Amino acid sequence: MRIALGMVVPLSVVLSGSVLKPHGSALQTPPAAAEATSPTTVVALFNGRDLAGWKPDVPARDADPNGPPSFVVRDGKLVSLGKPEGHLLTDGRYRDYRLELEYRFSGTPGNCGVLIHASKPRALYKMFPQSIEVQMMSGNAGDFWVIREDIKTKDMEARRPRGPGEKWGSTEGDARRIVNLTDGSEKPVGQWNSMVVEARDRTIKVWLNGDFVNEGFDATVDQGRIALQAEGAEVEFRKVQIGPLSPVRP
Repeated sequence: MRIALGMVVPLSVVLSGSVLKPHGSALQTPPAAAEATSPTTVVALFNGRDLAGWKPDVPARDADPNGPPSFVVRDGKLVSLGKPEGHLLTDGRYRDYRLELEYRFSGTPGNCGVLIHASKPRALYKMFPQSIEVQMMSGNAGDFWVIREDIKTKDMEARRPRGPGEKWGSTEGDARRIVNLTDGSEKPVGQWNSMVVEARDRTIKVWLNGDFVNEGFDATVDQGRIALQAEGAEVEFRKVQIGPLSPVRP
């Protein structure tokens, strides 16, 4: 499927296998392949209308399938309601991409995150999918948390604190947090934050409101789904889009 560069295409249109030509006729394309793909144009993962292209995984819904939702669309925004806790995962799997999000805490600030290269569901604490989390928790946005995966950073001793008896690792009881590089990069509560995550091979870089806030390398994974968290606090997303990486400069 050929789409002009710079054109933002709703994911639901891409998944439906057709793109409208200028005169309204549909160009049919084969179904998307199951393997991870690298985007060649900017794609809106959230279309502003519904949760097409996403699937929730909320453990509490196992016992109560008709229970309250954790993720809704409200006033054109994707909203993580915070409770019941769980994740909203893309149907598609991706590698080598630039992910852009705009988010804010609409009420009391708290915890949330975007998970990169997600795979096995409920791999940690019977809740978190195997992945590398880019933290959005108020006051700590830009941290990495490793979840049954791992990644290296410079200055590991300083940036990956360990408590007594803890070891660096990616499972229960391990030191899984890698502290970000800046303080004061987040906007005041209620204002919109802009986060950019670039995943290139086994390196992940993060910018928050224009500040370079984290970089990891030699990750144990280089592809997977993208997930948003419901982890206690209500968070609004007005942009979730994925696009190609810029070429590497010589």
